[in-house]
Amino acid sequence: MAGRRAGVADLCGPRLLNPDRPPADLKAALVRQARALGFDGVGVTAPDAIGEAGRHFRDFLEAGGHGDMDWLAAHPERRTDPRVLWPGVRAIIMLGVNYGPDEDPLALLAKRGCGAISAYAQGDDYHDVVKKRLKALGRWLAAASGAEVKVFVDTAAVMEKPLAQAAGLGWQGKHTNLVSREFGSWLFLGAIFSAAELPPDAPEHDHCGSCNACQEICPTAAFPAPYRLDARRCISYLTIENKGPIPREFRKAIGNRIYGCDDCLAVCPWNKFAQQGREAKLAARAELRAPALADLARLDDAAFRALFAKSPVKRIGRDRFVRNVLIAIGNAEDASLAPEAERLLDDASPLVRGAAVWALSQLADRKRFDVLAAKAVAGETDEDVRAEWRQTSVVMPRESGASSTPRHPG
Repeated sequence: MAGRRAGVADLCGPRLLNPDRPPADLKAALVRQARALGFDGVGVTAPDAIGEAGRHFRDFLEAGGHGDMDWLAAHPERRTDPRVLWPGVRAIIMLGVNYGPDEDPLALLAKRGCGAISAYAQGDDYHDVVKKRLKALGRWLAAASGAEVKVFVDTAAVMEKPLAQAAGLGWQGKHTNLVSREFGSWLFLGAIFSAAELPPDAPEHDHCGSCNACQEICPTAAFPAPYRLDARRCISYLTIENKGPIPREFRKAIGNRIYGCDDCLAVCPWNKFAQQGREAKLAARAELRAPALADLARLDDAAFRALFAKSPVKRIGRDRFVRNVLIAIGNAEDASLAPEAERLLDDASPLVRGAAVWALSQLADRKRFDVLAAKAVAGETDEDVRAEWRQTSVVMPRESGASSTPRHPG
């Protein structure tokens, strides 16, 4: 199974340490080794420590809050009880790597001609960076304890955030993400399941208090209540996981965010204690800090793959990415970007063509837009793209003889 190969490794080895060494000594040595490998946070918890998080997760699925992320709904029993995922687990080691940005992610939102890429995706793919360290630590632990271990990096059915809270790394804030008193909102998480017994750490307690900053800043109102997320309204979901057109109701709110969103993370007051990440591979690349939308709109598949080599952005593919860029272009309030959208009206991808229609409807002269719409009536075969023209054009009729009153812009 591809997801298993990407997210988990089974490791075992001969016992190197004294077999009679107390579990507390093994844990102390594990913490030292984790620090030496570059982990910024390390804690241990029991496999039954998820508690009420399992029930909340099932409620989230029943409400449909996961949207089209069917992989989240697959085998929920494995997520809510690690012992179902692996009956041999006796201790869970949660690890964190700090990726604190060196700039305020919110500042880029004012630069409408540039694309805002989430801080975690401006450097190398964290899966690769964290997985390499986890495997090294897992091999050490397997050799030191003589017990089998399994290494998980985000893609497996593991509820990392509740486990990280149970292991004392932080707590799940009202935005449902992990918050650390030492690193704020900026921790990548990984897990090692071990068949060895290790003493657990004390869980971290919630320190959000009466603060609702993360709820209030969300541009799309993705939080129906504190500690609850509706992913279908989340900009990260809409720009990354969503495979179809961006729903019209969210397009203006997306602004210039072209891959993910950091708003609820960046606004957290606990970030005043955050530190800049020290892993060079996770640091922002210069070309991804504030890329010009016009340049991004011109990417073909080969150029897209070259620009985002080793980046998590690459996984959504060129078409979805350019879709996002076109939404940002439509929000830029810069008529000089209209030719970029117009050029993409003939793109091979219907997803791109549809986004180009909307972007152009926000920027182009009314007369020019209607000339282009008239031409599109005869040639467009994709129903989603035709629907975009119907929503914006005065010359392309709507379904069932509906009124042709202009909808431009919107």
